[in-house]
Amino acid sequence: MPKDYVLFLHGVNVRESTGNEERQIYTYADNLFNLTAEIVQKESPDRKCIKVPLYWGNVNQASLEELLSSLEGSSKWNQIWFQDFRKRQMLQFVGDAGLYISRLIGSMAADQLKEQAFRGLGNYEPEDRLHLVTHSWGTVMLFDILFASRWDDPEIPGHQSVKAIRDQLYGIGQNPKQGIRLASIQTMGSPIPLFSLITISGKNTNDESTHDISPSLKDLLKNLVKGGNKLPWLNFIHPGDPIAWPLEKVISKLITGSEKYVEIEDVLTRGSGFWEFIVQTPPIRQTFLALANGGSAHGSYWKNKDVAKRIAANILKV
Repeated sequence: MPKDYVLFLHGVNVRESTGNEERQIYTYADNLFNLTAEIVQKESPDRKCIKVPLYWGNVNQASLEELLSSLEGSSKWNQIWFQDFRKRQMLQFVGDAGLYISRLIGSMAADQLKEQAFRGLGNYEPEDRLHLVTHSWGTVMLFDILFASRWDDPEIPGHQSVKAIRDQLYGIGQNPKQGIRLASIQTMGSPIPLFSLITISGKNTNDESTHDISPSLKDLLKNLVKGGNKLPWLNFIHPGDPIAWPLEKVISKLITGSEKYVEIEDVLTRGSGFWEFIVQTPPIRQTFLALANGGSAHGSYWKNKDVAKRIAANILKV
């Protein structure tokens, strides 16, 4: 029976969970995968889900630490408010974005993700299926590697790794009729709408962007969708997550006619516990107290049973 490979790519918060990088590679997705696989097997005992967690948190850590050391060395650092918020959320997210877009860090991430993806998907058969589960900045990274034209030049660092990754996915790459077939997409706490400004601005000025994911993503969707079956795409949003944004209307701006190929649903999620209840109340949820809880909200998807149920339902559709 065909197997279901569930590929995970994390966001910035994984670095904060433990000091053991080797352990992080294998454990950050455990809870969500186990919840999902349990539901799938209960509904369909013959189905086999295989976890493929990718990890990139160590690639630019040294650069971020060097920058933080310079910032903390300022004579005014101790007088600046919200230091923890700046260090653990703003610096990591914005720093990861800036460094990854650079050619050096981007190519290092591509090389590392290729090695991990090849190990995880090494035994797939032609009839097997791939399900993407991406979180935060990891969503932008994976879509950039799979679809952005900035990797097309054979002379640039990272080109070979990106080409090898694309050649493993049915619908793109040098041989689009070969590779594992993408069956569903799940994005959690995704900033793709912010990243899409590069593309939308370029279209508005007739200036092509090398970060544009639209043409290759459209090619993939067209190759995948046969007989009217659209690719299911769930975009999970915790209302208190400042990194998460709706996608339903954004993809149609990126890809003309996307409604023919993909079925996107924005799904609101909730956390649990007393603090979660407090920040959800109307007088508080627009205050800085709610924003201070943004880091917890941003990482809440990994242990959310409702998220697991919806991912399992997508897997069971095919």
